[in-house]
Amino acid sequence: MLIIGIAGGTGSGKTTVARAIVERLGCDNVNIMSQDAYYRDQRNLPLEERARQNYDHPDAFDNTLLYEHILQLQTGRAIHMPVYDFSRHTRTEETVLVPYRPVLVVEGIHVLVDERLRRLFDIKVFVDTDPDVRVLRRIRRDILDRGRTVESVYEQYLSTVKPMHDAFVEPSKRYADLIIPEGGHNEIAVSLLVSRINDFLVRSATRP
Repeated sequence: MLIIGIAGGTGSGKTTVARAIVERLGCDNVNIMSQDAYYRDQRNLPLEERARQNYDHPDAFDNTLLYEHILQLQTGRAIHMPVYDFSRHTRTEETVLVPYRPVLVVEGIHVLVDERLRRLFDIKVFVDTDPDVRVLRRIRRDILDRGRTVESVYEQYLSTVKPMHDAFVEPSKRYADLIIPEGGHNEIAVSLLVSRINDFLVRSATRP
């Protein structure tokens, strides 16, 4: 199994790069796991208290479960990936079945911060996009997809998103094997990454 970790700031285009890999190599060859699905389950807390948590700190994620799930996929066994409800700040009762595929893409803002995860990645990618573009994408996503208000997105960006990006996400760039400026819009970088993955698939298919 080839495992690719794709990190970068909020709204940088990590998911776009991951989807481009799947589109070009096919879902029979590639699976995507999002670190966003592994936010900690907080159903024991009142909704108001959940809303006050810092969701941009590495500790907001259950990286132990993510790590264990990746190991399970490495052995050829399917996993049940959590489903996170961003409007209620906790996991749902549902899960998504993720079967084994020869290539696994793990994307998330902090996937290169966690040393255990980094050791699992054969290719480490950092998507580097201008902060102005990232914040506009974040506003659009949080309002349209996560039911947030402009005011709440603005407050969160200043109080946690930017400070956590500067403290954790940006420094994790030094661990990357490949830095992709402007994310999925960088056709040359994405094509080079896809070519490297395709070489692995070809070698795996011809291996006795």
